[in-house]
Amino acid sequence: MSLVVIYLAAKIGGELCARINLPAVLGELVGGVVVGISALHLIVFPNGAIEGTNSLIVALLEATAGLSPDAALGVFETESEVISVLSELGVIILLFEIGLESDLKELIRVGPQAAVVAVVGVVVPFAAGTAGLIVFFGLPTIPAVFAGAALTATSIGITAKVLAELQRLSSEEGQIIIGAAVLDDVLGIVVLAVVASLAKTGEIEISNVIYLIVGAGVFLVGSILVGRLLSPYFVALVNKLKTRGQLLLSALIFAFILSYIGAAIQLEAILGAFAAGLILAETDKQQELEEQIIPLADFLTPIFFVVVGARTDLSVLNPTIPENREGLVIAAFLVVVAILGKLVTGLAVFGKPNINRLAIGVGMIPRGEVGLVFVGVGSATGTLSKSLEAAIIVMVILTTFLAPAFLRIVFQDSDESETGIEAETPASALEGASGKPFTAQQSIAEAEDIESSLQDRQ
Repeated sequence: MSLVVIYLAAKIGGELCARINLPAVLGELVGGVVVGISALHLIVFPNGAIEGTNSLIVALLEATAGLSPDAALGVFETESEVISVLSELGVIILLFEIGLESDLKELIRVGPQAAVVAVVGVVVPFAAGTAGLIVFFGLPTIPAVFAGAALTATSIGITAKVLAELQRLSSEEGQIIIGAAVLDDVLGIVVLAVVASLAKTGEIEISNVIYLIVGAGVFLVGSILVGRLLSPYFVALVNKLKTRGQLLLSALIFAFILSYIGAAIQLEAILGAFAAGLILAETDKQQELEEQIIPLADFLTPIFFVVVGARTDLSVLNPTIPENREGLVIAAFLVVVAILGKLVTGLAVFGKPNINRLAIGVGMIPRGEVGLVFVGVGSATGTLSKSLEAAIIVMVILTTFLAPAFLRIVFQDSDESETGIEAETPASALEGASGKPFTAQQSIAEAEDIESSLQDRQ
């Protein structure tokens, strides 16, 4: 029943958004909000704002399956765990698919630009957010640092999905955004580890920071280099297999191994999945594998986006609740910093005079599930006050929901300007040295002069 609700929410929300020219992923997020803790209470999770006893699906189980309240609650806890696991699988498959659709050579080519974009996208919002919270709102240093750290994140899953829908994933802007978002995830994990250590002990463990930075670099570069060396053996092995699913299952084994390694060394599993996709995209099985992974992505990926929306508690936006008011004022500040802090990343791209810098900045805006991870860690450590926690959640909600729509708009504006230039070119080609258009009579006369000149030479 939970999957029925999730898929209905994803399809209805996605279809409605597609019909008003908005990204389908935005509809999946909104559908998740509708069926989640903010509205219908169909998809809820333990330890959230809504308890299992308030879940309408639990009530339906009690009414139709003859379960006692205690038994239904046990089913609810198990079901919530299953949905969470499927959601995590969804984002892993999504990043694997994105890796397959990406061009490793192009990513390497735009690597310097992506690195600069990522660093600017981390440093600017972190510094501006932390300083602003301390100076303007008088917050203690550690909570301010934690909130500033939450501003550094970029949700690669949401941005990549929108780019794929807009067919911009392989564009130069798309590759820079994806490369920068991957690096942003790595840098964000390092920042999170630093501020979490600061919150727990009051001091920063330099050894842990160095370990994360070195581990991230070795993992990403090493996995790609080793993977490219081993990919011919992978293809040879797949060609020898005779049973069904030989390519898909072999690729998933490879992707899950790298995902596990990424998680085991305190990075993100999605980084391993993305690296696996990049490696297998270099083989001659890329197109066949991409066709086979799409149905699996269609099955699992909507669960991830609906769950992100379902976990989002919009009650923090209610100004009638006194403790929310301070949070809303801080939230307004964080939203401005969150948007401007990522928009400036487009200005950091060098050596690309004709690139859509605004699209790059907008593509880096959504915080999504990555921002919610910061909130979760902050709550667990007791660092964040209720108002500051609410403010960060509002920032995550607005950046996650606004970015997909803005990304479509900036790319549409770019397409229209390019179309305008192309439409003007034929007319400009008919202009003479004086800048005035040629007339038909002038063109004919000029052609006759050229013809007579050629005859004289002959």
